[in-house]
Order: sequence, then structure tokens, then C-alpha cells
Amino acid sequence: MNKTNNIEDIQVCKKCLYPSTHPLGITFDKNGICSGCRIHEEKNSLDWDFRLNKLKKIVNKYKSKKGNYDCIVPVSGGGDSYFIVHIVKNILKLSPLLVCHNKYFNTSIGIKNIANLRIKFDCDILIQNINQNIIKKLTKHTLMEHGNIYWPVISGNTSFPVNVSVKYKIPLIIWGAHQGIEQTGMFSHEHEVEMTRRYREDHDLYGKDEDSLISLDNDFHNDDLDQLRYPEMNQISSIGVRGIYLGNFLRWDSVVQHKLMIKLYKFKSNFLSRTFDTYDHVDCFNYINIHDYLKLSKHGYSKVLDHACREIRYKRISRENALFLVENYQLRKIENIDLFCEWLDISKKSLNFVINRFKNELFWKQTDIDNWNFNGVTQILKKNGLKRKKIKIKNFINNSSSKENLKKYIFFGKGI
Repeated sequence: MNKTNNIEDIQVCKKCLYPSTHPLGITFDKNGICSGCRIHEEKNSLDWDFRLNKLKKIVNKYKSKKGNYDCIVPVSGGGDSYFIVHIVKNILKLSPLLVCHNKYFNTSIGIKNIANLRIKFDCDILIQNINQNIIKKLTKHTLMEHGNIYWPVISGNTSFPVNVSVKYKIPLIIWGAHQGIEQTGMFSHEHEVEMTRRYREDHDLYGKDEDSLISLDNDFHNDDLDQLRYPEMNQISSIGVRGIYLGNFLRWDSVVQHKLMIKLYKFKSNFLSRTFDTYDHVDCFNYINIHDYLKLSKHGYSKVLDHACREIRYKRISRENALFLVENYQLRKIENIDLFCEWLDISKKSLNFVINRFKNELFWKQTDIDNWNFNGVTQILKKNGLKRKKIKIKNFINNSSSKENLKKYIFFGKGI
């Protein structure tokens, strides 16, 4: 991420809306186009038939000759899980063991999606349920110290599959798209980067591994963090663990993919309060709400801008349309605060105090004890002359009823 102390120094891509302060790091060419947009152009020039055949050759050597699992696939009740399993089973002809880390913020729709996934694809699944008291303690700590409620979720999501790989000696792990490639063009698709401990710690975990949480200022113990730890390198090397991203071998388009998964397997989508996307993180009460607002507080933009940039790159909307959508959603009310505060045993006043502590002075100006003026990425765009243009989004399906979206956390459920 480019450091700056002046909002006037922030550069914004002339093709999408991403700023130079993007937390994953971003660069710009002489024409003012960001690295994410340039790498996205590969999707229209690479020979994807060749790349898929290359992937088939890579995974073929991992097929079990004894009828065991061929690979591990991390899944959730939202995101791209259905499409990944569809490719793994029906295109690559592999037998996967599905693994899922329980985030405890589960929606009823997310639980139904997990259950339906298991049934439709006839797969075995392992679910990691870490002691809730430990997860609450971790969540409270990372919220207070780093302004991040999702750190324990990401830690479990990225370590559990690798630990299962080591334990059951299943070396191949198949992930979906690489966030750094999709958003900021961190690598070319042709680099075929794989999941690594380094990327996990530097970017997924914001530079904090599990052991770095232990200090004299808190009461964390080694036992508290054991189930979240990434395996040691000698364990990984002895098994030959490797994590492949499908996005390097398939022309990744999550919107088209989700519509196909709804048609083929009845994946459940849902309206989300702070974005127009109805597919991303429908399994979680907090990702698009409290977690997303913390992102807006720290970085000057929220998830809706990620979704808008994606839609610009696929030429489904213009920059003017994107500005309208982002402004329409980014400051909407945070939902489900009561659920989160009750779960974590904190007051809404305390939560609001912590959130305000992490408001970046580049983007926020306090006008009163509980009042702030927002001057984020959208304000920079308007100062640079971008005019917003109204659009009615039609590409996103909601196939869930209000009765399916119960307003309570589903800590553990068999689904359907």
C-alpha cells in the first residue's frame, strides 16, 4: 500500500475506481491505468483452452490409485464454493474432500448453501468448530487492537485446509481466485502463483501471524491458537503440499459463475444491504456490514467499490455508473449490530468507540463527538471531474425469501 499523508496525493485509476492506497498494493502505468486493470486484460488475450488443459495435466498426477481423496477444496456457504467444486468434480474429474472453517457468524442461507453443496455434489465434508470462547476472545482482541473482526475467520479459512492436507496426506489443495490478482494485478495469471505462508501472513492476516498475538498485555496461550496455526514448513515439504488457484487457469468471472450455479445447483443468493452484489458473502451477517464499515473507515472505500471495479473491467457498467452505485451504498446503515454485540458481549457504544478510533484522518473529519464527515475515494473522483450516472442493476439474482434469512447466528447446523 502506498503511504500518503495528504488526500491530494492519492492517485485513482483512470479506468476503474481503485486508489493508490489499496491495502494489497497497486501500481499505475504512464497512462494512469492501474495494475489490476492491466492484468485483467489478460482475460481477453490468454488461450484459456490451453490453460485448462495444462491444469488437467497438473492435477492428473494427484489422482489417487487407491480410491482415496484426490484433493482438498475449502468451501463456505457463500463465495465461489459451488463453482470450484463443480470444476473439480465435473471438469477435472477429481474426488475432493471438502473442508470448512466455522466462522460462527453464519446466516441460515449460508448453512443451507453448505448442506445443499454437500448433497448436490455428493461430497464428504470436514467442518472445523473451534471453541467459541477462544474465537470470541480473539475477535475482541483483533477488533480492539487492529480494527478487524474478521482476522480469526481468515486465519481459520487459510490454515484449516493446509492442516487437513498434512494430517491426511492429501497434498493438492484447490482454491478459487487469487484476490491479489483479481483486484490489483499483483501477479500475472501466467505466473501461476500458488498459496503460500508468506502471502497468507502479509496480506490475508495483515502482517500478523498467530504467535504475534501472544504478549504480556493479554492472556492468550499457545493452546488457544493451536487450531489456527499454519503447519511448519518441514511438514508441508514432507507431504508436498501445494495450493493451486483455479483463477490462473480459467477465465474467472464470479457473476457469470454464480448465475450458472443458481441454474444448475440452486445456490441461494440474497440481497445485501451495503452492495448491489447478491452473491458475495451471503453466508455471513458481518462481512458486508461491520467488517465492511471498518474497511471504509480505514481505507476510504468499501466492498461495493470492489464490486463496481469488477463490473467496470468486464464492461458491464461505466465509471459513471460505478460512482453512482458506490455513493448509493457505501454509507448505508450497518445492519445486525445487535447480534454482533450480544455475541461478543460488548455494548453498541463500545463498538462505536472502537470503530471511530480506526477512522483514517485522510478520509474522515470529526465534527462532533459522534459525527464525522466522510471524504473518501468517491470525493476524489468527483473532484477529478467524474460525474455519476444513474443505473438500475439487472444482472444480480435474489432467489431467497425473507423467511430463509433468520435474524440470528447459526453457530452450527445440519442445514437441509
